[in-house]
Amino acid sequence: MGTPDFVLELREDVGHKELFLPGVTSVVVRRQDANGLALDEPEVLVVQRSDNGWWSAISGILEPGDSPASGALREVQEETGVHARIVRVAGVSAAAPSVYPNGDRCRFVDIAFELEWISGTPYVGDDESMKVGWFPASALPEPFVESHRERIEWALEAGAPARF
Repeated sequence: MGTPDFVLELREDVGHKELFLPGVTSVVVRRQDANGLALDEPEVLVVQRSDNGWWSAISGILEPGDSPASGALREVQEETGVHARIVRVAGVSAAAPSVYPNGDRCRFVDIAFELEWISGTPYVGDDESMKVGWFPASALPEPFVESHRERIEWALEAGAPARF
């Protein structure tokens, strides 16, 4: 999928100047298997990014008209085919500026959600990922995006207040 059309249109006007963009991170947690049996340890749905090979939680840019929750659910469905439900906001954070190889600059404010797996076997749903799978929270694959590791920790603190 790559860069959303609305960002490409903005870039026509602003060039490579820094954009402030809203993003979401969806931490999909599975605490029981398809038969309803409790897992020994919660599993987290993660993807291996095709742009850099790093593993991460599912994330994306909110599109015009998206609410943060609908955007988080959309990203999970598009990227993995999994059905999930929003449990809570786990945290809100601002990222350091990003500079892309073409010179585009942006800064993201991210809303991280804890989601509960409802159904579905994950698959690679678009060209943003090379692999997708469930991993125990204590055994995430490497290399892993560090800021997403933190967001996963926030989401696994069931019932904890959102982090800011």
